[in-house]
Amino acid sequence: MAAPCPEDPSLERHFKGHRDAVTCVDFSLNMKQLASGSMDSCLMVWHMKPQSRAYRFTGHKDAVTCVNFSPSGHLLASGSRDKTVRIWVPNVKGESTVFRAHTATVRSVHFCSDGQSLVTASDDKTVKVWSTHRQKFLFSLSQHINWVRCAKFSPDGRLIVSASDDKTVKLWDKNSRECVHSYCEHGGFVTYVDFHPSGTCIAAASMDNTVKVWDVRTHRLLQHYQLHSAAVNALSFHPSGNYLITASSDSTLKILDLMEGRLLYTLHGHQGPATTVAFSRTGEYFASGGSDEQVMVWKSNFDVDYGEVLKVQRPPATLASSAENLPAVDFPIPPGRGKSLESVQSQPPEPVSLPQTLTSTLEHIVGQLDVLTQTVSILEQRLTLTEDKLKQCLENQQLIMQRTTP
Repeated sequence: MAAPCPEDPSLERHFKGHRDAVTCVDFSLNMKQLASGSMDSCLMVWHMKPQSRAYRFTGHKDAVTCVNFSPSGHLLASGSRDKTVRIWVPNVKGESTVFRAHTATVRSVHFCSDGQSLVTASDDKTVKVWSTHRQKFLFSLSQHINWVRCAKFSPDGRLIVSASDDKTVKLWDKNSRECVHSYCEHGGFVTYVDFHPSGTCIAAASMDNTVKVWDVRTHRLLQHYQLHSAAVNALSFHPSGNYLITASSDSTLKILDLMEGRLLYTLHGHQGPATTVAFSRTGEYFASGGSDEQVMVWKSNFDVDYGEVLKVQRPPATLASSAENLPAVDFPIPPGRGKSLESVQSQPPEPVSLPQTLTSTLEHIVGQLDVLTQTVSILEQRLTLTEDKLKQCLENQQLIMQRTTP
């Protein structure tokens, strides 16, 4: 086994304290706290500082399914199978306020970027929006015809995206409360959905083992990944927008390079299904949880310019302005192409510093090459499809000839 080089993600520590499967994880803005929820009905708030004691919050009467820190980090929202949403103050007292409006399991909670609103999703087939400070239910979005597993605000707070067991992802306008678009390409229940940091596209995970990325302006399918061998349970965008991490029932985490549309890493840490994953707000760390009751914290290492991360949020290559007219396509990625932590082939060369103008010119060229590569890929796929159809036609013709010949 090759020794992992410094650019590979590394497992920093694991937190043990849950007594059942971990369902959700989220970092606070200042990285001092990490929250996790579990089937054991408890919410844990772990301190990133070594040797600090964790807080165990009890109040939910059944499994905790989702957790999210407010943008300021002063509040923590959780949802549960007990049909309630709780807003906690994440300190030693662990006081909470209960929100009741859903009539079934609450699957998802997410604060708006201004912290004023909260969006929740439930098995009662609705998405609900709440006022955080007035602790008041505002309105419901109800066009899904099965359980809603996830709902998220866009970075600017104007849109909401939701994922459901009706196999659709729906995009909503928060002000008009209208469904703007339904994405129906998944072949299984859609387990998770989130906005790219730029707000221009969304990624969804499904029980059909795939991850799909769509442009929310043109509603085109931009990227399609079929890399896991079981249901994809969760995903998280790196704050730079260049990477996506996924957690699957095949027990692995996978890190995808969205700029190149390929698999970068496969991480084996959990025994049994990996149920949840989330990047920290700077992308320096990510956390994962699984049915093995463990919460793991990993150091990213592969994108080390954390200071710049929050300033630059480029959408995936297929979203570059020159690529806007590309047709909707699948980009199947061969599973063998990505690096795995067990087998890192070679040490990358030392980075060379280049003048800014040259760097941006090179980036532009690389972007253009990406577009060309993807166009060729589309043409190849279409050619294959045409060949297949032609072959089928000829076979059908032969069959017809055989039947009509006495």
